[in-house]
Amino acid sequence: MKKREPVSNIMTREVISVSENDKLEAAVKIFRKHNIRHLPVRKGNRITGMISRNDINRLTFGALFDNQEGVDAAIIEMLTIPQVMKADLQVVSSDTAIRDVAEIFSEAEYHSLPVVDDGELKGIVTTTDIIKYLLEQY
Repeated sequence: MKKREPVSNIMTREVISVSENDKLEAAVKIFRKHNIRHLPVRKGNRITGMISRNDINRLTFGALFDNQEGVDAAIIEMLTIPQVMKADLQVVSSDTAIRDVAEIFSEAEYHSLPVVDDGELKGIVTTTDIIKYLLEQY
């Protein structure tokens, strides 16, 4: 097993993100269209937060009650991305060891980390990326 392999070897480089100024509905559409679970949130070129599909699911009721889809749309329209995103964000650099990222995930409540070098978003790494990497080792 490789001991200090960098996270840049397994991260997703083509990252879809949203702006703090985008409508929350735009984030919902991105989740559906691209079948992804995490979106970095930016203000200009700076990463200010992360929003997940689970963050959106916690807000909606349509799946729980019949004929409540309009309630979901009203909630989504009423809230903003900064109100829903996780703002206290931990990031890693592209040279952070995969093992170190795995340790962060094992101790944290989130499942993705933005990869940032010199303030610029370079990629995103998820728990799924870590699991796939570990599976390749065996």
